[in-house]
Amino acid sequence: MIRQIAAILALLLLQGCSAIKLGYQQLPTLSYWWLDSAISFNDPQDDRVKEALGNVHRWHRSQELATYTDLLQRTIELGPSDLQASQVCSTWAEVQAKIDRSMRVVIAQAVPVAQLLGPRQLSHLARHQERKNEDWDEQWLQGSAADRLERRLDKTLDRYRSFYGELNTAQVALVKTQVGQSVWSPEWGRHDRLRREQDLLSTLRRVSGSDMPADQAEAELWGVWQRWFMPPDEAGRTLVKKMTLQACDNLAQLHNTTSPEQRLRAARVLRNYVRDIRDLTKP
Repeated sequence: MIRQIAAILALLLLQGCSAIKLGYQQLPTLSYWWLDSAISFNDPQDDRVKEALGNVHRWHRSQELATYTDLLQRTIELGPSDLQASQVCSTWAEVQAKIDRSMRVVIAQAVPVAQLLGPRQLSHLARHQERKNEDWDEQWLQGSAADRLERRLDKTLDRYRSFYGELNTAQVALVKTQVGQSVWSPEWGRHDRLRREQDLLSTLRRVSGSDMPADQAEAELWGVWQRWFMPPDEAGRTLVKKMTLQACDNLAQLHNTTSPEQRLRAARVLRNYVRDIRDLTKP
């Protein structure tokens, strides 16, 4: 459950407010469909889930969404100049803090639902994860090393183009070099994906169908979230930190090669996000 909600929040907060504007009003419904496909709620649980999602949506719209305008404005102000990796990482840390704040609310609302889950539903979630893992393997593990690198490059270029527009030959070559030198590997990605899924399932098994106090259940689920992006083992934590620093440096390097026109385009995209947030938060 946490994974699905986190993915929705990531879409909401990181992929651009035009996507929010199209789907934000329907977010509780879309979230319910997503979660139900993974867990298969029974009739009594339906009302609890829909109530929880509605509560999260109302809180987010009234208390959290507008806080992104200041962050976006400051990011726009950075755009015309060259960037340092530390500036990128500082902005990312702010985004992470906002997601954490949202997840606190999500998890508090999720506890009563999690405690209602039964063995059949947890088995359904495990099978759902297996199917998604097969899709993941097909995308990232199958084919030659060159094929896998090309798929990663395409995904990365798509993300950059959504802000800067078309990249020139030198910029594409830079991104290809960055992807090729990444410390992330599909094998590690698969291993960490399984770790997170097993962590979530084992925690839900402890929480579900128990008389565990709500605050203890909330702490258990919060622990899953804390470990979601930061592995509990030292080697994993070290690798994640390296990947984060590398991502910040990669973005700064690419930004510093962009033309004034590309930077203006990125600023327009961000200003559109600000406009959309303000429209969504109007009384």
